[in-house]
Amino acid sequence: MKHTFLLLLGALASLCAYAAPERTPESMLRDSLPARWEYVPEYSQTLPSDDKWWLSFGDQTLDSLINLSERQNYNIAMAIKRIGIAKQTWNQAKADYFPDFSVSAGWTKGQSSGVTASRKGKAADYSYFSAGIDMNWEVDVFGRVTANAKAGKAAYNVSRADYAATMVALSANVATAYVNLRLYQQELIVAREHLAQQEKVEKMTEDRFECGLASMLDVTQARISVATTRATIPALEAMIDASINNLALLSGTMPEQLRPWLSTSAELPESGFGPAFGVPADLLRRRPDIVEAEAEVAQYAAQLGVAKKDFLPTLSISGSIGTSARNAGDLFTKESLTYEIAPTLSWTIFDGLARNYRTAEAKLQMESAIDNYNLAVLTAVQEVETYTSQYVAQLKTVGLENEVVVQCKKSLDLSIDLYKQGINPFSDVADAQMNYLANMNNLLTAKAKALSSLISVYEALGGGF
Repeated sequence: MKHTFLLLLGALASLCAYAAPERTPESMLRDSLPARWEYVPEYSQTLPSDDKWWLSFGDQTLDSLINLSERQNYNIAMAIKRIGIAKQTWNQAKADYFPDFSVSAGWTKGQSSGVTASRKGKAADYSYFSAGIDMNWEVDVFGRVTANAKAGKAAYNVSRADYAATMVALSANVATAYVNLRLYQQELIVAREHLAQQEKVEKMTEDRFECGLASMLDVTQARISVATTRATIPALEAMIDASINNLALLSGTMPEQLRPWLSTSAELPESGFGPAFGVPADLLRRRPDIVEAEAEVAQYAAQLGVAKKDFLPTLSISGSIGTSARNAGDLFTKESLTYEIAPTLSWTIFDGLARNYRTAEAKLQMESAIDNYNLAVLTAVQEVETYTSQYVAQLKTVGLENEVVVQCKKSLDLSIDLYKQGINPFSDVADAQMNYLANMNNLLTAKAKALSSLISVYEALGGGF
């Protein structure tokens, strides 16, 4: 099935490259796609603010951070501005359906020369008042205005898809940064708890040394364990600060505003539930990058139509109506009326092949957009399969690491008891302490990676559903 899917995508590019310009981009994109890619409403694109996929983690702080980011993030603000710009460009294109009117009024005074003719004469003075209305209208007989309006609409759809992509990426980045923050905070808690335990063991070795029950080597090894664990704490504190700074940037706030709120340690969010595995391929069509790539095909197809319209004539109608009189009181008499109407059919016969080049360029741009669409689809399939596999693997790793931590704790307790009885050397205790600390961190890291993989799955699917 996968090989068939890839072949069909390749056939799509070939078909679209030679499709007639009158066909809609939607029909060009769907002709060679499997039936499962047909549009259905339940797989339509939604914004993260609508589906709120992060609620499955059950963390109110994360919910608040993402809501704050959606309101204040500057990338979101710029994406909204780009939608507004595209909308106004589309409106400008649609404005060409209507005629242009202008009004004018004025007074003219001048003198004409009397010595420019074969006989000399006197110079003639003149002055008069005038008022009028001018009109110009391109009649869309050959569809040039319509083609421009379609291109403007397609560009507007591209900007909307870009906004959705920015929203999905933002919510995923905030969630990942938040998971990292809680990971570092939990690692710091573990480090401090182990440090306190190691300091107790260090005190025990010193007491035993003073009583002649242990060697100085035992004391030295205990101090090495304490110093090693203590040395990890500053780096963890710095990573916590960096995570808060990153969340402040994503949420469009200053770090000082978030630090009192986020400095208090908390558990990693629950992994909740993931999307059903064996996700239907239709869901991939809701990814913003695929929606955007499809809209770009529509945009370039419309631009190709515009380029081809340049080969057709242009029918325009210009006219004016007004009045002109020496005395202002005569402006609205029958004799002062002036008017002109001029239908014009213009047709460029030769332009040095410039139109041919523009058409060829537009066709290549559309073909490139189709290639980009196919690449976006293949990338979506690869990302969903990869992140889903990673999530499943990380869940298994969490279960295995849990068992390792349980055994490490038993090993540490036994090694301390045997050392107190003088049966085992202190090196066994030191090794057990470091193994326990390392595997506790491994467990936390595995949990964080599982969460990050699940976030990546949601992002690969374009959000929740």
